[in-house]
Amino acid sequence: MAKRRKVANPLALAVLAFLLMEPMHPYELGRRLQETDKDRSFKYNRGSLYMVVKQLRKAGFIIEQETVRDTQRPERTVYALTDEGRQELYDWLRELVAQPQEEYPHFGVALSLLSVLSPIEAVELLGRRLTALTAEADEIRATVRSATEAGVAWVFLVEEEYRLAVLDAECRFVTGLVESLKQPDYVRAWQEIFGRGT
Repeated sequence: MAKRRKVANPLALAVLAFLLMEPMHPYELGRRLQETDKDRSFKYNRGSLYMVVKQLRKAGFIIEQETVRDTQRPERTVYALTDEGRQELYDWLRELVAQPQEEYPHFGVALSLLSVLSPIEAVELLGRRLTALTAEADEIRATVRSATEAGVAWVFLVEEEYRLAVLDAECRFVTGLVESLKQPDYVRAWQEIFGRGT
C-alpha cells in the first residue's frame, strides 16, 4: 500500500530530484524541467511549481538557502534540499519504482462504457485514436533518436522509452479491438441490445 505523503503532487518529486543536484530558485527549476523534457512527465505550469515549492518548504523538505538579486531581475529565493527532503526523495522514488499503483486513465473509463456506442461509430473513433497514437509514437521515436545521436545516455531517456512501449501496446490493443468490433456476431448482439433506441 502506498505511503501517505506530506506533499503528494508528483511534481514535488521532480523538484526534490533537481535540488539533489544543486540548490536553485523556482525559475531555474522550471527552466531545467523544460530543457530536459521532464515537463512531459508532470502536470506543470509556473503557478503549480511555485505552489509545490511552498508546500515542500512547509513540510521541511527544502529550505531557503539565500536570496539573490541582480540588476535586471527581481529578487529570487534559492532553495536547498534538507536531509529530510533527501530521505523523502529516495523513499518515494523507491516506492514508485517497486510498487505498481492503481491508476485510473480516462481511456479505461471510455472502454468500460464502449458498448454504448454503435460498432460503426466505435470503430471510426478508435481509428482516429490509432492515428493520434501513431503520430505521438513517431514523435517520441524521433526525439529519442535525436537525443541518442547527441550523446544523451539512455537512462535519461528511459521515461520516453516507457511512454513509447505503452503507446505501442495501446496501438496493438486498439487494432485488435477494432477487429473485434467489426465481427458480425458483435454487431448483431449490439443491435439487439441497443439498436432500437438509436
